[in-house]
Amino acid sequence: MDDLKILIGRSNPELGYRICESLGVEPTQILLDNFADGEIRVQILENVRGKDVFVIESTYPPADNIMELLLILDAAKRASARRVTAVIPYFGYARQERKDKPRVPISTKLVANLIVSAGADRVLTMDLHSPAIQGFFDVPTDHLISDLVFEEHLAMTMWDEVKEGNVVVVSPDIGGVRRVDFLATELGASIAIIHKKREDANKARALTVVGDVRDKIAIIRDDIVDTAGTIKEASDLLKRSQYGAKAVYVLATHPLLSPPAVERIENSQIDKLIVTDTIPLKEEAKQRLVPH
Repeated sequence: MDDLKILIGRSNPELGYRICESLGVEPTQILLDNFADGEIRVQILENVRGKDVFVIESTYPPADNIMELLLILDAAKRASARRVTAVIPYFGYARQERKDKPRVPISTKLVANLIVSAGADRVLTMDLHSPAIQGFFDVPTDHLISDLVFEEHLAMTMWDEVKEGNVVVVSPDIGGVRRVDFLATELGASIAIIHKKREDANKARALTVVGDVRDKIAIIRDDIVDTAGTIKEASDLLKRSQYGAKAVYVLATHPLLSPPAVERIENSQIDKLIVTDTIPLKEEAKQRLVPH
């Protein structure tokens, strides 16, 4: 492990420290602060020449997280690191991956180009909004999925229900069917689909359920919970008498939880929300959603 150096950004330091603890290595010392005007200041405080450097930084808003990642990558490259890997648990700007309207940017490709130009030799990320995005990076890219983690959790907490066929995995939209297929196959569960119409970037209207969820635990699988409009409406729909789900769980990789997400979840038919730590939970979510 002597050739391994791990630089932890400020977007999710808790995850970075847990990774180091799991590997049995000390995080590499780095200075990260801000000048009086808000500019980010970076200095790697250890020698990384000829080392294998991993930079851990999620790029959720604000844009300072992306800028900090770029600066750390540049610093590591200029310090003659042998290889620099950008570890991006949550890759922001992944929802603008195509030109679907006139005069809009392809933000995903722009951010990918910036990361490579800053010095990344390799990218490691998790549950991209669209799997095709890994092709946007002009360097080798490892795209991890969190389904195995969720499967392990479900096996530990509700295996009897799974064995008895009382679980159905629900895609919140037609486009997410491929995402739920792996988890459903591993659990031996059936699949249902929410047919919906998206009215705006953060507004979606659930229409109908395709599949049988009656008297079953419906597990909605999605990559992101942003304002929670989709999962609230889906959970309300699944529990209507005409569909009759007995419980609704939500598995989501990236808990952005932008307002009014917490309020919507509290006022929804969701029985459990299970997320990963690619993004640290906001204080409001910790206080109001996490059992104490």
